[in-house]
Amino acid sequence: MDNDTATEILEATYKAICQHGYADLSLSDIADETDRSKATIHYYYDSKENLFSEFLDFLYDRYTEQLTPVEGSTPREHLFTFLETVLSDEHTAPGQEFRTAMLEVKAQAPYDDTIRTQLVKFDEFLFEQLRDIITAGIASGEFDDTVEPTVAAEFLVTAVTGAHTRRVAVDHSTDRLLRAMRWYIETHIVDERQSEDDP
Repeated sequence: MDNDTATEILEATYKAICQHGYADLSLSDIADETDRSKATIHYYYDSKENLFSEFLDFLYDRYTEQLTPVEGSTPREHLFTFLETVLSDEHTAPGQEFRTAMLEVKAQAPYDDTIRTQLVKFDEFLFEQLRDIITAGIASGEFDDTVEPTVAAEFLVTAVTGAHTRRVAVDHSTDRLLRAMRWYIETHIVDERQSEDDP
């Protein structure tokens, strides 16, 4: 498949999942969002599952392209900026409909090896980025050298995952969690000699 056709189908999948959710999504719904026929989409993808696996790859590429360039003048600032970008509704949450559909997808992961494998990639990328930032902060002396980067990164990934779920399930403000994360970072990660300085 040429790149233009692939991009068109995957962008149509994005629009369709926002409209219909994952459970009720059909190839016809996707065809309705593009100039391609259902037969054309079916020619390239023999099932919704195969198409959605490719769609998750498409999302992963966009996710990593967005987060990889995030920087800060110090590891502390980098960590705050990275978490704000991950959690910000404006930058990473395209709408309630899409967030709800993705929660449906995550609920299928225990029963679908393909979906679980794809979601693991997102989880591992987020974990590795956070671990590397924390490791850099320890090396620079900005973060407490008793902090274990792997443990701290695991905690933050779990908090981010929970924040996304709460945002959809109970409309919980991500701003509140960002404040809680800031408190955790300042009291458990930042070296106490610098904890009173603003990042």
